[in-house]
Amino acid sequence: MGLNVEEEVAQLREEIRRLGSEGPDGKIAVKFGVLFADDRCANIFEALVGTLRAAKKRKVIHFEGEMLLQGVHNDVDVVLLE
Repeated sequence: MGLNVEEEVAQLREEIRRLGSEGPDGKIAVKFGVLFADDRCANIFEALVGTLRAAKKRKVIHFEGEMLLQGVHNDVDVVLLE
């Protein structure tokens, strides 16, 4: 059985911390392409893009635009806000 949305958002926080690095503003960020290509993330999240959108809606993360697509948005920063 898959994780519920809240559990997926919590897990996403952990994966961003694991894969990302702290920027000059003190916030941790990771490139979308790094998240998407990571084997552990692929095994955890059935729909990474949906989890990212849910986390953005809850103001847990920020990224430019409404949706991220593999290839097109690989260099977009996904920033952990909390």
